[in-house]
Amino acid sequence: MIKIPKTHPRYESLMIREKLIEGFHEGYVAEAGLIAHGRGECFDYLIGEETIPPAKKAIRAAAAAMLLSKHPVISVNGNTAALVPKEMVELAKEANAYLEVNLFYRTQERAVKIRKVLQSHGAPEVLGVDDASVRIPELESERRKVSPKGIWPADLVLIPLEDGDRAEALKKLGKKIIAIDLNPLSRTSLVADITIVDNVVRAMKKLVEEVKTLKNENEETLRGIVEGFNNEENLKDVLKWIKNRLEELTQKKLTYSPTPSKDA
Repeated sequence: MIKIPKTHPRYESLMIREKLIEGFHEGYVAEAGLIAHGRGECFDYLIGEETIPPAKKAIRAAAAAMLLSKHPVISVNGNTAALVPKEMVELAKEANAYLEVNLFYRTQERAVKIRKVLQSHGAPEVLGVDDASVRIPELESERRKVSPKGIWPADLVLIPLEDGDRAEALKKLGKKIIAIDLNPLSRTSLVADITIVDNVVRAMKKLVEEVKTLKNENEETLRGIVEGFNNEENLKDVLKWIKNRLEELTQKKLTYSPTPSKDA
């Protein structure tokens, strides 16, 4: 990994890129994953490279939903393994969830390498590598291959950096879907029950924190949080945030403001 000085104004952003490039060279980040990151970074600029209020509301609802779930699963791909392996392992422990490797550009070699990354951060068990023996109906991509212990029986699936086809397929199976997606208009964002429109690097840290905060709340309180969340309205609030921010920018001199390190 190239050494980037911490004084660089785009240090956090460049470090994210370097982690993905390193994961690509190590063989578990797909080429398309690099392209997907660039697309997401564009939307991150639009929201101001911060965790905005609608995202915070969605994170709270997601944490409550995970704690209410009887069989939650966190889906892991190459990009999330490169960027937030520690947070995914910690979230799985705090929310009593399974970790499962699920890849669009699936090879056994990539799956094994992602499992090793998660295990290096303390994951006791990683599904979807040697046991992806069940097939999701009506899904033709390699993402159809899931574990009979993980995604297949899950009542809730967290799908950060997802493709819309599987999101739709999982919804048809009756599963609650939590998405982390910087594009509020993607199929995944629109299909999910709870969409966190935020950079996965920020969102996963905050989701872990929120789960820890809500763990001692009673079931009634948690249900109230989930039932009080409307994904469509929250996505509209994201679009309003972007609209208002862009309008404000047109009214003043354009200057560069570095991403706050506390949210990185």
